[in-house]
Amino acid sequence: MQKLVDGVHNFERKVFGTHKALFEHLAGGQNPMALFITCSDSRINPNLITQTDPGDLFILRNAGNIVPPYRDADGGGTAATIEFAVSALGVRDIVVCGHSHCGAMQGLLDPASLTDMPTVRRWLEHAQTTRRIMHEKYTHLDGPALLTATVEENVLVQIENLRTHPSVAAAAAAGKMNLYGWVYKIETGQVFAFSPDEGQFLPLGRTAPAPAYPSAALRPDRAI
Repeated sequence: MQKLVDGVHNFERKVFGTHKALFEHLAGGQNPMALFITCSDSRINPNLITQTDPGDLFILRNAGNIVPPYRDADGGGTAATIEFAVSALGVRDIVVCGHSHCGAMQGLLDPASLTDMPTVRRWLEHAQTTRRIMHEKYTHLDGPALLTATVEENVLVQIENLRTHPSVAAAAAAGKMNLYGWVYKIETGQVFAFSPDEGQFLPLGRTAPAPAYPSAALRPDRAI
């Protein structure tokens, strides 16, 4: 805890002053570039990975970067954040970013490991589509390869789920919404983006990737 307190004091004394103009500007409102949906894992820092400043990203985090379908909205938390980002803030780009070594996805593959975490187990019910895809399509994989494929498929499933949210569906129908699927590899710092043309995740290039459309998760030629 002391590290947190020391960090706050350092921010106030040494950091805030160098960004004073930015924070004064942000006090007047926010206009984020994108909604960034990612895992709660402490090893993931969206602003560090994307080298963005405060105010650039509207961030939604939970175990497994899960977006429950609108009909199964989790009491309003995730759904409300998405709705506010799209309808109130006018966000037109949404990134769903999974990551390597994801404990939530490991738990999805091994429900028995969640016996003492009933709330986590219930939450992961929102990713049962991912689990079923893995059991039906990836029986030839195990270990790290299976977990990697699960992380990737889960990102695509959550993009599908995003399209069930009315605010996202309306923006997409008007041609004002782009959805992107990313996976961050902790051990190398690389980010992989889903390419609908290639049907697989490829290293993120210097140019903006093509959006991962909802049909992408259902492509029969999906490659890992």
